[in-house]
Amino acid sequence: MAVIINKNIFVLETKNTHYVIGTDNSGNCRHIHWGRKCPVEDYCISETEDENSNHTVLDEMKQEYTPFGKTMYRDCAVKTVFPDGCREINLKFDSYETEKNTLKLHFSDAYYPLRITLNYQLSDKYDIIARWVGISNSGKETITFEKLFSAEFSLPSVKPYTFTNTNGAWGGEFLETNNVLDGGNLVFESRKGISGHTNSPYFIAYQNADESNGNVYFASLAYSGNFKVSASRDLYGITRVMLGINDFDFEYSLKGGEAFETPTVFCGLTQGFGEMSRQINQFAVENVLPKQFNNKPLPVLYNAWEAVEFDVNCENQTALAKRASEIGVELFVMDDGWFGKRNHDRAGLGDWFVNKDKFPNGLGELISAVNNLGMDFGIWVEPEMVNANSDLFRSHPDWTYHYKNRKPNELRNQLVLNMTRQDVQEYVYNMLDKLLSENNIRYIKWDMNRPFSETGAENLENPKMLWYLHTKAVYNIVDKLKKKHQNVAFESCASGGGRSDLGALSHFDQVWTSDNTDATDRMTIQKGFSKLHPTKAMRAWVTDITWFNKPASLDFRFNIAMQGSLGIGGNLMNYSQEELEICKKNISLYKNIRNIVQFGNLYRLLDSDKDDVLMNQYVNDEKTESVVFIAAKGTRFHKKRIPLKFAGLDENKRYIFEFDGKNYEKSGVYLKEVGIPAHIRGVDYNKIILIREKQKI
Repeated sequence: MAVIINKNIFVLETKNTHYVIGTDNSGNCRHIHWGRKCPVEDYCISETEDENSNHTVLDEMKQEYTPFGKTMYRDCAVKTVFPDGCREINLKFDSYETEKNTLKLHFSDAYYPLRITLNYQLSDKYDIIARWVGISNSGKETITFEKLFSAEFSLPSVKPYTFTNTNGAWGGEFLETNNVLDGGNLVFESRKGISGHTNSPYFIAYQNADESNGNVYFASLAYSGNFKVSASRDLYGITRVMLGINDFDFEYSLKGGEAFETPTVFCGLTQGFGEMSRQINQFAVENVLPKQFNNKPLPVLYNAWEAVEFDVNCENQTALAKRASEIGVELFVMDDGWFGKRNHDRAGLGDWFVNKDKFPNGLGELISAVNNLGMDFGIWVEPEMVNANSDLFRSHPDWTYHYKNRKPNELRNQLVLNMTRQDVQEYVYNMLDKLLSENNIRYIKWDMNRPFSETGAENLENPKMLWYLHTKAVYNIVDKLKKKHQNVAFESCASGGGRSDLGALSHFDQVWTSDNTDATDRMTIQKGFSKLHPTKAMRAWVTDITWFNKPASLDFRFNIAMQGSLGIGGNLMNYSQEELEICKKNISLYKNIRNIVQFGNLYRLLDSDKDDVLMNQYVNDEKTESVVFIAAKGTRFHKKRIPLKFAGLDENKRYIFEFDGKNYEKSGVYLKEVGIPAHIRGVDYNKIILIREKQKI
C-alpha cells in the first residue's frame, strides 16, 4: 500500500481502493475520490465559483476538513475563539510529509499562530485508513476550540445514503437502526461522559448493499467519551459526515506552545457488510487491541456475582471456584462486595481495602486456593465512583464533580469522582497498583455504573474540558497499570456495553457487551456488536439471570455465548450433576474452537430477526477449519426445512463434517452453492457444526 503524490494530488492507495485529496489554488484541501482505483494521472481538481449570493462555493465545495468562517454556512469540523475574539479560521496549505504509509498535510492560519495537520495512515493488508488531526499553538496566548472533530467525509454519490447506527439502551445495546438521509441532518451522539448504551461512535453508509455485495462506507471513532456523528445531505446531493468529540458543552483551551491530537478514526470502503466486519475484526486484533494479549485467546472465565451478589466471603468463593475448576474454567473472577463496608450498593464504594470480616486473612487465602485449582484470579473494581457513605467521600467530599449550590444527584447511590484532578488520579492509580502488587491478580473488571451529572470542576480553568480530560485520565491510568503489571488483562465495563468502542479497546483487552445475558436477546445484541467490533473482545456469558432470561436450555445458552469470548455467570452451587456435565462438555468444545471464533473470519449467513434462524460461520485464515453455529428460539408457523449454505471456504478443497447424525464430504463450492438439508424445529433449536478440510492421502 502506498501514498502516491502527483503535484497537488495525494492518492492513498489501499489494497482495493483509492482515497484521493488535493489542494486547490486558494490553499483549500479538497476531497476528490473514495472508491475504485483509477489511473493516478486522471485525478484533478475542478475550480468552481459561487452559485449566487446565498449559495457560495464554500457551501458546495467538498472540503476535506471544513473550518468555521467566511462564507461557509453549513456544518464545520473545527471552530475556535482566538485571543482577540475572532472566531473565523482562514487555513492555507503549507506543506506535506510522507513516511512509509503515513501522509501528513500541514495547514496554517493566514494570521493567527494556529497550525492544523491532517494525518492519514494506511495498513498493508486492509482497506482501512487511520485518520486524526493534530493542532498546535505557536503563539503565547490561549486559543480556545469550541469544536474539534477527528475527520470529515464527502461520500461520492449524489443519491441518498442509508446510515446504520445503533439505537439501544441499558440491557439492549447495539440494536441496529437504519435511516435514509435524503435531506437535512442526521445526528448520533452521547452526552453522558461515556460512549454509552444508545448510539455508537461510528457510521455505516450504503445505498444498495447486503452482507456480500455493494459499496459500504464506514468510519469508527476510537473514543470512549462524549462523541458526535453528524451526517448531512444538501441541495446539491452532497452527503457529508463528520465525527469526533461532541461539541456539546465542550471546549478545549490550547495554551501557547501546546499541541493536541484528536482521537483516531478508522475508516474504510468494502464490498458488503460481511467484508466490513471481517476487515475491522482482523485489523482491530492486529492494530487496535493492546499488544500484551492481542494474539492470545481469551480464557474461559467464571464470575461469581450472580451466585452471591454482595455476600462474598472466602468460604463461598472457594466453593464456587472448586465447582468452576471442575467444569474447565480457566479464570475465576470475584465481583462486587469484597472491599470496605460493601454489603449493598449504598455504601463502601471508593474504600478499596479488603473487608476483614469477609476475608480475615486478606485476599491471599482465596487467591492461593484458586491458583491451586489451576485457575487464574480476577477481581471487580469501579475506580471512577464513590458512595456518599464511604470513608473516601467523608475525607474528600470535594473529589466529586459538583456545584457548591446544587444538590448532587445519586444514580445507583453513587457519585462520579473528578478524574481531571491529579490527586484523584493518583489515588485511583495507587489503589489499583497496590492491589495488583500485593496479590496474584491476572484480570481486572473495570466498571462504571452511571453517567456524569453536576459537572462542576473547580480545579479546571476551563471546566468544559472535563469531558475529554476524564476519558483521557482513564486511558492513562489503565496504560500505566498495564505497563507495570504486564500479566494483567483489563476488561472495560460500563453498566454493560456503555464503554465498548474502539477507543476503549485501544487500552482494554476486552469489553463487557451487555448486562443482558438472555440468549435470545443476545442473538441481536451480538449481531450489532459484530458489525464494527472485534469478536475476540466480546465477552459473552452463560447465566441464570431471571429478570432478563427467557426459558432456554443450557445448551442453547452455550451456543450463543460461545460465539464470542466465553464466560460463565450462573450459580454453579445450584446446578445439578447433569447441568455441570453440560457445562463441562460445552467448555471443552469451546476450547477446541475458540481460536477459530476469536481470530477467524465471521460470515453472518442467517439473521434471527429476519429469518427466524441464526446461522453464523467462523473460518480460519487458512480455510482448513470452520465452525458453524445454528440457533432458533422457536420457529414460527411451519417447521423450517431449508438448505444450509456455507461461506468462506476454499471452493477447491473438500471438507468433512457431521450434521444431524449424517457424515458429509463435500467440496467448498458445493457447500456454498447447494448446501445441505436441515430440518429446524423445536423450542430452542441449536446445533454446532465442525468442518475440517479432508486431508489428501
